[in-house]
Amino acid sequence: MVPGEPISEDDLIARYFAPLAGEGGLGLRDDAASLAAPADADLVMTADALVAGVHFFAEDPPDAIARKALRVNLSDLAAKGAQPMGFLLTLALATPWSPAWLEAFAAGLGEDARAYSCPLLGGDTVRTPGPLLISITALGAVPRGRMVPRTGARPGDVIAVTGSIGDAALGLLLRTTPAAPWIAGLGDAERGHLLDRYRLPQPRNALAVALRDHAHAAMDVSDGLVGDLEKMLRVSGVSGGVTLDAVPLSSAARQAIAADPGLLEAALTGGDDYEILCSVGPQQIEALTTAAQAVGVPLAVIGRVVDGTGCAEFTYHGAPLSFAKRSYSHF
Repeated sequence: MVPGEPISEDDLIARYFAPLAGEGGLGLRDDAASLAAPADADLVMTADALVAGVHFFAEDPPDAIARKALRVNLSDLAAKGAQPMGFLLTLALATPWSPAWLEAFAAGLGEDARAYSCPLLGGDTVRTPGPLLISITALGAVPRGRMVPRTGARPGDVIAVTGSIGDAALGLLLRTTPAAPWIAGLGDAERGHLLDRYRLPQPRNALAVALRDHAHAAMDVSDGLVGDLEKMLRVSGVSGGVTLDAVPLSSAARQAIAADPGLLEAALTGGDDYEILCSVGPQQIEALTTAAQAVGVPLAVIGRVVDGTGCAEFTYHGAPLSFAKRSYSHF
């Protein structure tokens, strides 16, 4: 296709997205998909929209943009203990767009769709004067009655989180405040790690089965650990206490915070971690930790659920710590 050459929506779909379609997508030749639910299973559905200039930078590689759009939805399915079944894509292409950009976007999307066994089932493609918008609705399945809710935390549960916290928020600061003094003390490897964690989340789908076997409540950390924990406690009707010294931080994040201690708040409240936050009965945490190790997912215990009305207390170096901002918010 020659850049600038007109293309119909049907041709665009056939060229770039039909090759990604799963069996239920019917080759993207229909207005809807047809998907059979597994026997004795419940469907789990989630949707996230990503907007250029809000969730990613317009100049980011198109394959990375596509991967992030799918992975943030896969992270939601993982937190529910669900196995991916497929996804619907709404793509509002900002004018002007190029065939090379869309080809790279579709290639990245297709690679992740195959890697996570989550094929494209359908969607819609439109033009917009801007900005670029990508909305994905992902579908998953769990054995009937086994979805891990956000609302199930119980007094006595331990609070645990996967992976490392704060890397993505610091990676965003690398992009938006490149002259900040703390950045000068980081090596290329540390900078690359933080940038990659912002650009490419690592959804913890490998832990989905273990979560539904052992966790009482779970959600993914998208808006910041502090605020997201408070959301989970509030809707569960309980409170909690967290020792922030136990929150897992990468070596790069530790170096950044050592250079500028004020970055700790950004790391804990900035969001885009896409790690799994869960509450687990004390008799089950060892089994969940073992299962996490078996699939290569780090898991750290950071606190405990107690009776209360939805608040959380945070301590750092033995002293209470409060935050000016609890989490990222669009509003």
